Amino acid sequence: MSKSLVFVLAFLCLAAACLGSEAAAPDPPEPLRAVELTPPPSPVRALPGQKSVPPWNFSVNPNPIINNYYDYMIGGYNNLPLNLVPESQGGGYFLTWTGRNSPTSDRKSYYGYLYSSGMPIFVNQIVTQGEGEHGMPALVVDPVDGNPFYAWTQNVDTDPVSEIVLTSDAFIAGIAGLVNTTQVVIDNPVTPTAPDGTETTNNVFYWPSLAIGPSPLAGKRRLYLLGRQNCNVYLAMADFSRDDVENGIPLNWQYSSVPQLNTWELNAVPNKTYLALETDSGGNVILAGYHNSYSIENDIIVFICGNFGQGEWTFHSFNSRMPTWNPTYPGSNGGFFIDDEGQPFQDQDLHWKLLNSGHLNATLDSGGRLHIVGIWALAGGDGVFFPHFQFVKEAVYDPTWNNFEIRDIFPQKNCDDLFNACFTPWDMLPPYGEVDEWIYDEEYGYYPYTFTDWPFPHWDQAAHENTMMFHYNNVKITRANDYGQMAVVWQDSKRAFDWCVYHYPGYEAWEHGTDIYIAYTNYGGSEWQDPIVLNNVDTPELAGIKPMWVYPADRMIYTGFNQYGIKEGKLGLMFYDDFTWGSNSLPPPYHPDPDGGRVMFMELHIGYLDANDPSQAPAPAILAQNWPNPFNPNTNISFELPQPGPARLEIFDLRGRLVSTLLDKEMGAGKHSLNWDGTDSNGAQLASGVYIYRLSTGRTSASRKMILLK
Repeated sequence: MSKSLVFVLAFLCLAAACLGSEAAAPDPPEPLRAVELTPPPSPVRALPGQKSVPPWNFSVNPNPIINNYYDYMIGGYNNLPLNLVPESQGGGYFLTWTGRNSPTSDRKSYYGYLYSSGMPIFVNQIVTQGEGEHGMPALVVDPVDGNPFYAWTQNVDTDPVSEIVLTSDAFIAGIAGLVNTTQVVIDNPVTPTAPDGTETTNNVFYWPSLAIGPSPLAGKRRLYLLGRQNCNVYLAMADFSRDDVENGIPLNWQYSSVPQLNTWELNAVPNKTYLALETDSGGNVILAGYHNSYSIENDIIVFICGNFGQGEWTFHSFNSRMPTWNPTYPGSNGGFFIDDEGQPFQDQDLHWKLLNSGHLNATLDSGGRLHIVGIWALAGGDGVFFPHFQFVKEAVYDPTWNNFEIRDIFPQKNCDDLFNACFTPWDMLPPYGEVDEWIYDEEYGYYPYTFTDWPFPHWDQAAHENTMMFHYNNVKITRANDYGQMAVVWQDSKRAFDWCVYHYPGYEAWEHGTDIYIAYTNYGGSEWQDPIVLNNVDTPELAGIKPMWVYPADRMIYTGFNQYGIKEGKLGLMFYDDFTWGSNSLPPPYHPDPDGGRVMFMELHIGYLDANDPSQAPAPAILAQNWPNPFNPNTNISFELPQPGPARLEIFDLRGRLVSTLLDKEMGAGKHSLNWDGTDSNGAQLASGVYIYRLSTGRTSASRKMILLK
């Protein structure tokens, strides 16, 4: 058995955590299990796969913008604090962050503007005014005129709670810094009634998000501002034109809320909702995310409101739980993963579940599908989960067909694995459905040889009183640009964990380091390449930098096709160089000195292939999910070839027997579609059941499942 399947036994420690929120963690669901086991010595860490990492280089090296003494998450919660300026308006980036200009000063919201080269035009501009702690900034840039809007929380009146306020930059003739008068958009009086008359148990709304969509008024766009609290949300919307912004005219706001969430708030059914704001070109407003209650099965939630936010809200939901199986010890009838009573979980009770993703965002791809990225954790029972088995996946919702799909982002399961629903760290090689390798230790007994992950910027889950997983997650996805380019960005601190907790030899360099992961697609999210991995050990440009809180720009910049016909692009990234790798923001402080760090910017050029290196493979073919699915008796199978070449499309039953070959010939580059009528190679109708279709192009292959129902 190949030892590239790396064992990392961090999953044997701290096998429970509580479910929390950005402000104060709610009481965790019971039961929870904490397991204190000592790991075996000296594991070796490596990444599985990594065969399709896109070539890349720095187009802008890591560049400090400003010193910042705010030792915590500098960007907003459910939005992207770095936005592109349209090329028609001069290009570049607007950005916003939470900061302190001295160790003892109040927290404020700041913003800046960068040239397209990444060099700052101006920074350290204070948006917030007045005394006291302010922050949680959100940013959106008008895709037509390039004007930025900023929202944040600030107490602007005499009551004890903060309001959500907004301003804009006139950005006249490409000159930034012409800030308009601040507006209070969502007032938070201490009353049980929201401003639109909605009765709630708590109407204090924080964590603003911004989005811009079309307007019902000619020549205008509509600006949306979302405030949220425990379960409920509050949506404000206003129409604007370039003249309105340049002349500093106050916007006229209308308000809405989601009736179902109002009910949830009154009844306190979900523990917490985590919702992101998105809009589309058809005047729809979308709220997407999940809730962390085990009492409601469908935890992935999507609310859609038509008519520019003034129509009826429709509700769509899906169960994030993906069943998996409990490895059984050799010669034993028990499973490896056990519940809080020491009993092995049954296969039907063990699953992957969307967890620890309070700071998610959501976005639409170029085909109109909604992507919700987050962290899926291994769980069993009501609230029992194993924190060191956590991987980045996404839920994809197609509003056209009201269809959900859960996809791996990294690591991805083998396309030939038809047994596991998703990546399973103890089953990465055939034969699938069996543990790849059991390790026996005289002191610790049997354990599976596996790969685990820690997709958080910080290694220490106790840094914020066991709420670290809910405050230190930061998986973010960009919008698709006009060419279908997207990126998912997160951080992994497993190597820092291995050194700081276990002092494993070879990991000393990661004591104050983390890995930045960037998964990339050229095809609107249909297929994700293995991630680019950056760190201050292997990446010379990051030497001496301790990156934490990495945020991608809202879109990638398309730069053209290379000689292989592969689309290239640039991705801007804002991050924080935290001098002491920790937080002084919340008790207990991780370090005693609020010494801060630096807000920084860098940009990657992704997709470039060296013309002198023919071994670098072109992009893989894309195999789409068949439609309709389930079907009877006909279905369409679509695929896309990045370059001309051989293509073979085959149908198999679940026993691996070839039942039909639909295509086997040379095909041109581009999109193709075939119809299958549910018959075998002899024209006989096949029985109902699950079938596999596989596309092979000579150098790559991809497979998907489909269901024939009669």
